[in-house]
Amino acid sequence: MATSILSIGQSALAAAQAGINTTGHNIANAATPGFNRQVVVQSAAQPQSYGFGFMGQGTEVSTVKRVYSEFLGSQVRTAQTTKSGLDSYYTQIKQIDNMLADPASGLSPALQDFFSGTQEMSSNPSSIPARQAALSSAESLASGFQSMAGRLDEIEQGVNSQITSSVSVINGYAKQIAQLNDAIGRAQGATGQPANDLLDQRDQLILDLNKETRATVVKQGDGGYNVFIGNGQPLVVGVSTLSLTTVASPTDPERIEVAYQTANGPVIIGESSLGGGKLGGVLEFRSQTLEPAQQSLDDLAIGLATTFNAQHRLGQDIDGNLGGNFFSATSASDFSVAITDPRQIAAAAPILAEAASTNSGTGAISPGSVNTPSPPDANLQEPVTITFTSPTSYNVTGIGTGDPIGVSYTPGETITYNGWSVTISGAPADTDTFTVGPNTGGVGDNRNALLLGALQTANTMNGGTTTYQGAYSQIVSQIGNKTRELEVTSSAAGNLLSEANLSLQSESGVNLDEEAANLLRYQQAYQAAGKVMQAASEMFDVLLSLG
Repeated sequence: MATSILSIGQSALAAAQAGINTTGHNIANAATPGFNRQVVVQSAAQPQSYGFGFMGQGTEVSTVKRVYSEFLGSQVRTAQTTKSGLDSYYTQIKQIDNMLADPASGLSPALQDFFSGTQEMSSNPSSIPARQAALSSAESLASGFQSMAGRLDEIEQGVNSQITSSVSVINGYAKQIAQLNDAIGRAQGATGQPANDLLDQRDQLILDLNKETRATVVKQGDGGYNVFIGNGQPLVVGVSTLSLTTVASPTDPERIEVAYQTANGPVIIGESSLGGGKLGGVLEFRSQTLEPAQQSLDDLAIGLATTFNAQHRLGQDIDGNLGGNFFSATSASDFSVAITDPRQIAAAAPILAEAASTNSGTGAISPGSVNTPSPPDANLQEPVTITFTSPTSYNVTGIGTGDPIGVSYTPGETITYNGWSVTISGAPADTDTFTVGPNTGGVGDNRNALLLGALQTANTMNGGTTTYQGAYSQIVSQIGNKTRELEVTSSAAGNLLSEANLSLQSESGVNLDEEAANLLRYQQAYQAAGKVMQAASEMFDVLLSLG
């Protein structure tokens, strides 16, 4: 009987010691990321029959299990990948938003200064200083386009670096998860007991992986994890991994793509298959914001250069030459001023319409304008004479074969030949003549400069629906609205992640107050077990004394 009591005391002592060890382990790892509290599971030992009944034989420790909810853990992973993706996107787009909002680096002031310079030059087209000021403001505008395009290119290179870094991190996590699959399988296979700390480490790696990209887990019968990313692409299968790599896009060498590394070479994974996490966020930022912003900026640069050049080619410079291209641009990054001499600014119109001084009627002719689109007609500056044969008809000479004769006249109507248009008002008399020819000596003419300045408020962009400033404002507005949207959604996702973590921690986290109580309980149980063993020893001593 004393031996039986001693065994019972020993089992109680062992169970109390296991409880103290487990509690101490929990306390020591209270701040360890991914640690889930552990509890001792004990049960009554197999009772022994003594004829008069069964008597207990003490206790035994069945296992030490970790307190972990697969459901809550999955919720935390989902919330984490969403939060990480939004944070990544927001961090990137904030760079563009700050750049566009900066009054010093934005294009709005450069556009305004450029057209202000153009309009001031139209007030004094013969002034070389005024022309130089207009040219300088154009250079500033070009610098603004180049600077903004360069900054977007820098952000794009940063995106490429982050993609490469994230792929490397994902591969590292995949290898560690596969190694833990192997270690857990061997440990649990040998003992039949859960490898709690290894399981915690693996679950923490899964959570960390979700910070980089959305990862889902399929648990296997042997306790191993098969891990899939994105829309179901395998990453870890048992103890094997499928490595990711980065390659240059076949359509754009500057664009980095994510791919599987296979025996036959890399296979590109579509961006839509890699949502969530830092990687998904930066990929979405690139496709949904960065590249559209770059394209919109290029469209603005090319649109401004094309329309301004078209009007400039319809003018005449200070030396009497027809205007050439004012800007050069195939994208915002190479937007530049094509002329270097202020004398080459085509501020004047290349034609001039005049009424003969000998006219006797009241007819008056407009100065004339060059018809769009450019380039101008090859015969634009050929002298043309309009001679009235009656108050209601006229003949035209100077346009070559088939000069019009007996053209009917209506006061104020538009007359168009050789790529120019004029209007004649009033009542011309019979034999009155009007001429249209080269604008010789028109250094003070500002007609084309006025038309160039008017482009500031003309709807020339986005299919003729908005101005240059309007097109740029749309870029600013789209980026600003998306930035604010991400700020709000990221904050909401952060709240959801916090709530999910709190739920998981209330289930699986270490509560130091609870562990302190457990420590006291197990300490008392240990002392009580010692008393049982002391009683058994004393009973044994009594038996020995009887001999």
